[in-house]
Amino acid sequence: MPKRQKTLPGVTRRQLLSYSAASLAIGASVAAKATVLKGTPGWQPFAHNPIETFEHQGWLFFNEKEVATLEAIVDRLIPADELSVGGRDAGCVVFIDRQLKGFYGTFSRLYMEGPFQQGTPEQGDQSPLVPQQRYRIGLADLEDYTQQEFNKPFHQITAEQQDLVLHGLEKGDVKLANIDAKLFMTQVLNNTMEGFFADPMYGGNRDMVSWKMIGFPGARYDYRDLVEKHNQDLHLSPVSIEGGEQWKTKG
Repeated sequence: MPKRQKTLPGVTRRQLLSYSAASLAIGASVAAKATVLKGTPGWQPFAHNPIETFEHQGWLFFNEKEVATLEAIVDRLIPADELSVGGRDAGCVVFIDRQLKGFYGTFSRLYMEGPFQQGTPEQGDQSPLVPQQRYRIGLADLEDYTQQEFNKPFHQITAEQQDLVLHGLEKGDVKLANIDAKLFMTQVLNNTMEGFFADPMYGGNRDMVSWKMIGFPGARYDYRDLVEKHNQDLHLSPVSIEGGEQWKTKG
């Protein structure tokens, strides 16, 4: 027969259960009296966990030749149309440049020791190359490829030719000399999409162009007055994580 579980000295099981019930009741009572905050928030975003920022406004990682190639790529991945500007004007290359200059560029927060072996798709990226290396090698190899095929750098060939090359990279039909073409293309495509939709504080999504296009209101402080308004255009201007002018208004 199993032994009865011990309680605190001098406390019966019935008393322990009654104490637990009382604690839950007190907790519910406290939660019901939660304070409603109004006016200017009493905190600043990222006060205790600041993001990486760079005072220099020029290119931090890419050189001018790489910028020309990458701007041409992002404009084919996100071409300008009646809904928004293209990837270049949206700041996608600026976003990628800043990311590569920071800890993401070297994967300094990831485990990057060997052995490096080809994994299954479920295991994800197994390459020993960090993003800085992937861009530096991949962009150089791409320039060599287009010079051989078209006698021109990538940014000077036609849009149709650019699309043909990018589709070839994506499928693995185009071979690059020093890096897996599909790995390189996946890297560029993912970072371009991140730059187009990320908060503008990171350098992309210039003027919140993508948020305005899809109707995303951004990082607003309080949605309580809007939760019951379903399937309506609320005409809300998007707000960055850094805040908006209304954050600076004293309540």
